[in-house]
Amino acid sequence: MDGEPREGVREVKSAARTVELLELLSDLEEAATLRTLSQRMGVPRSSLYALLQTLVGRGWVHTDPTGTLYSLGIRALLTGTGYIDADPRAAAARPHLDALSERTGETLHLARLDGSDVVYLATRESRHYLRPFSRVGRRLPAHATALGKALLAERTDAQVDALLPEKLQALTEATITTREELFADLARVRERGYATEDGENVEGVRCLAVALRYDRPAVDVISCSVPSARYSDALAADAVDALMEARTLLERGL
Repeated sequence: MDGEPREGVREVKSAARTVELLELLSDLEEAATLRTLSQRMGVPRSSLYALLQTLVGRGWVHTDPTGTLYSLGIRALLTGTGYIDADPRAAAARPHLDALSERTGETLHLARLDGSDVVYLATRESRHYLRPFSRVGRRLPAHATALGKALLAERTDAQVDALLPEKLQALTEATITTREELFADLARVRERGYATEDGENVEGVRCLAVALRYDRPAVDVISCSVPSARYSDALAADAVDALMEARTLLERGL
């Protein structure tokens, strides 16, 4: 499986620590001190400092003028952009996202399942002033999003159970946090063919999503997000029709 060591190949400790550090920095919402990073990783500060300075020198980590706060550097951005630019499925989806944006006027996403999370690969902003927050690279728990639930529904409950963490994180008061409730919701997704979300990820935002089945089970998904204040049954019906049509075209092409 991608991202896991091959059987019989020993993990390189220094490489694993470098990746762990970069992943930690990508998860933080603000720059962190050496002490904080050392505590989070369980690594001696002297060893971590040397690694940080190496990555700062190569542009993978950025430090402030005082040299005491660390965040991701521009090389991480360039590598992430390179991944998206080189992905043929993301490239194939872009014109369909453009067409969906013209038709719906709402915020559109293309996302991919990564472990128990979904990651945004592409977005199209709503033309309306009131619109949801969106950015490429954003990572969210699959169980708390229509994007993720559309993909989880492509799997059996046993597969979903093995994929998700033991405790389901609550992002809002509406987030599903029990497996029983999640499995019931996934059954409804399978029945109607698309997933929904009502304030489970961000309060005041509703979302509709359909899985892209050019892989089995599906790993990619497209969605339409709408502020609750502008949401209506008619708007939702049109958005679902548009998403379904885009899915058909994408699956035929790929």
